[in-house]
Amino acid sequence: MLLQLLDYLGVAVFAVTGGIVASRKQLDFIALLFFATVTGIGGGTLRDLLLGVPVFWVENETYLLVCLIVSVSVWVFADRIERLGKPLRWADAVGISAYSVMGAAKAMSVGDTTLVAILMGVATATFGGVIRDTIAREPSAIIKPEIYVSAAFAGAGSFVCLSLLGTPQILAALVAATIALVLRGGAILRGWTLPGYGNKAGN
Repeated sequence: MLLQLLDYLGVAVFAVTGGIVASRKQLDFIALLFFATVTGIGGGTLRDLLLGVPVFWVENETYLLVCLIVSVSVWVFADRIERLGKPLRWADAVGISAYSVMGAAKAMSVGDTTLVAILMGVATATFGGVIRDTIAREPSAIIKPEIYVSAAFAGAGSFVCLSLLGTPQILAALVAATIALVLRGGAILRGWTLPGYGNKAGN
């Protein structure tokens, strides 16, 4: 049940980010719906295609309904959402936290290896945002120095490790999602980064 909720949450909050980007560009509703839907289901679609399992939103159209509801909500309340302060980045952070766990859990459920499960968690958590930023011609967060992909890696890796240690799935999911959210939240609030590759040629 918790993993199902995380899946819906991941789709919803990533759809919010797509809708926000479209609203900022003053696009029409159909374009906003497109942005929200592609962003919401993008990461999970890549995951399922790579795992060779039925694509989740084809099997359950509720996910598309979630994207539609989010699109209408953003269309009506975009101005209020913007007043919340960094809504795009925080929605993205919640999406990373939920989807890094869900992606890893789904890979483990079909019997894939530990490394594949972690990679699927990272891919699920980041690919929707990459699609969104590419279509919108915006700089992608994954190429910025602050913690982003690393948060997804920490969430997926924590979930996999805790699961292998026998931690109950619900607890493992909550702990892992919290770790990812704290790391990404620290990057948003405090500018947390990991050491980058130095220009050694210039030294």
